[in-house]
Amino acid sequence: MFGKKNNKAGLTFIAQGTKLSGETHFAGEALIGGELQGKISATGKLTIEVDGYIEGELQCKEIKVSGAFKGKMKCEKLNITSTGSVEGEIACNSMEIFEGGQFIGMRVREEVALLASEPESQASQSSTEPEAESQLDNYFKELTKSA
Repeated sequence: MFGKKNNKAGLTFIAQGTKLSGETHFAGEALIGGELQGKISATGKLTIEVDGYIEGELQCKEIKVSGAFKGKMKCEKLNITSTGSVEGEIACNSMEIFEGGQFIGMRVREEVALLASEPESQASQSSTEPEAESQLDNYFKELTKSA
């Protein structure tokens, strides 16, 4: 009651078999063994364990992927282990992929609007027009056309 307040956030663990969806924020370090979908942010290190899976938009300082990630990511440091798989649009300053690890997608180093909800060009379109495809979808279509 009269003790010193401890503002340091603890460790969050999402166990295997757990499925969460929606907007999630981790104040400290997090270990993901289950499934997370949606918009995720973390101020500490995020680790996706071998059986872990994240799909959606992720913003964090540092991430280690031993499981799977699919979506858009913005981080300072990305580490993909030998069992890890990352698929999507990635904005990071540092990226390390160990032998066996997989990266499928596009990486940019500068500040990007990849995670922005609507680029300016799309905002001016009428609501009756179909939504513009992502850069990644266009990239994959070009690859399949040339094959």
